[in-house]
Amino acid sequence: MALAILPLLTAAASAPPPAPSPTVDVSVTGLRSTKGQLLVCLTANPKAFPDCSKDKASVRLAVKATNAGHFSIAAPADGTYAVAVVHDENSNNKMDMALFMPKEGFGFSRNPAIGMGAPKFKSASFAITGDTRQAIKMKYML
Repeated sequence: MALAILPLLTAAASAPPPAPSPTVDVSVTGLRSTKGQLLVCLTANPKAFPDCSKDKASVRLAVKATNAGHFSIAAPADGTYAVAVVHDENSNNKMDMALFMPKEGFGFSRNPAIGMGAPKFKSASFAITGDTRQAIKMKYML
């Protein structure tokens, strides 16, 4: 009876370990202060960009502004993603607005040109096929 179990254990032990999740190393420049936190969103869903609240598969995290120069995001898998960042200076977990203008800073992967409103997913998206890097420049309107 023990001999029948041995091949099963050997087969399970020889299975390769799961591949680690790809990592996006993010560097942020242009913060106007070290107050508050950065709210970070990584999504593969164009309809959920730049607000990840409607994407259950998104990766969301808060990074202290004092540590925001460089941080990493673990992506769920290889694919096409975009990153949105808000400098939540008062740590109220949202972007504060004044007459439709953001009072707090923001930035996006690939640093697309900003017109009226947030950029489209396509202009901020990039391919993840293993570990990658993104340099994000913060912008402030007020």
